[in-house]
Amino acid sequence: MNLEGKTLIITGASSGIGEATAKKLAQEGANVVLSARREERLKSLKDEIEKNGGKALVISGDVTSKEDFKKIVSATLEEFGSIFGIINNAGLMPLSYIKNLHTEEWDKMIDVNIKGVTNGVAAVLPTLMEQKSGHIINISSSAGRKYYPGGAVYCATKAAVKMFTEGLRAELAPHFGINVTSIDPGFVSTELTDTITDDEIKKDMEPMFKELTPLQAQDIADAIYYSLTQPKRTNINDVYIMPTDQAQ
Repeated sequence: MNLEGKTLIITGASSGIGEATAKKLAQEGANVVLSARREERLKSLKDEIEKNGGKALVISGDVTSKEDFKKIVSATLEEFGSIFGIINNAGLMPLSYIKNLHTEEWDKMIDVNIKGVTNGVAAVLPTLMEQKSGHIINISSSAGRKYYPGGAVYCATKAAVKMFTEGLRAELAPHFGINVTSIDPGFVSTELTDTITDDEIKKDMEPMFKELTPLQAQDIADAIYYSLTQPKRTNINDVYIMPTDQAQ
């Protein structure tokens, strides 16, 4: 499938996987709608994409806000006339041990990692159902498949995203022609670890960070592109992608 002229909304587009994906898809001819809270970074990304011949639209927003998502969809339709799909990428990973009770961080993870995805799906779904085509990609994680110390709440949010994605595929693909994919990366070199505030978990994870050669954001962007460009008859349910030397 060719992405030329197709419009995709990307959340969390100001850095990491979102930024790399925006560049990749724009390079392949897609119209990319860049959304995140850091508007200045989005504008810089838009400028870079357009200098390279791509098309981009910046709409800042908070994925936990249904109203912000309505604004994103409305502006996208006004600018490009259609929506091919959404890449629900925005996420937080403030790991901590349960006993340390970082409950405010738990709440933020649940809001961004789960509600951010459900809000995004709800916002684009009427358009995708009406046109009986499109693609929803949700960024889950290898953490949605296996618990690791300090990741209880984070793993739970990513497991929720994974199961929600499977439910979407089962309900939407056969009846509305909407493809749905879960992307499940292992450790990726992004700003995600910058959200960790728990000193105990930082210390315990330091050896892994030093020894592991992580995935790069571009690796995940390539996996997303692969999923989007398969024939209409083909639904890539999951892409499970790990660093070669990450054991679990």
